[in-house]
Amino acid sequence: MNGVTLHPLKQIENPKGSIYHAIKRSSPGFSGFGEAYFSTVAYNETKGWKRHRKMTLNLVVPVGEIEFVVRQDDAPDSEYFAVRLSQSNYQRLTVEPGLWMAFRGLGSQSNMLLNIASIEHDPDEADNRDLDSMTYPESPSAP
Repeated sequence: MNGVTLHPLKQIENPKGSIYHAIKRSSPGFSGFGEAYFSTVAYNETKGWKRHRKMTLNLVVPVGEIEFVVRQDDAPDSEYFAVRLSQSNYQRLTVEPGLWMAFRGLGSQSNMLLNIASIEHDPDEADNRDLDSMTYPESPSAP
């Protein structure tokens, strides 16, 4: 889907504690730095729909498993992209402005994402919709 890319990330295992890369200035998908924040989502809970008009998202899941659904627009037959990110599928999801996104916690324990956003949060920069206003595909991605 245009505006959505996955970037494999490096994990460096260490018996004393591992390192999980997220993004570098030279990384594909990096479009500036505004802020970084963590967000949690409870098991089987879904957050969304949200569309940023200016912000590029760079999403990494270092804890648990989260399923992301990105839609081209709000039409019922809109093209969508779905992926499950976790330690075992450790990648960075880059979502460009103008796309709708929702995400669901799949891990039975903690589920946490890191967003490295291209600009600082501005509540007037994004559009929000109720979850039932657009279809969240049932099991859109493989386990």
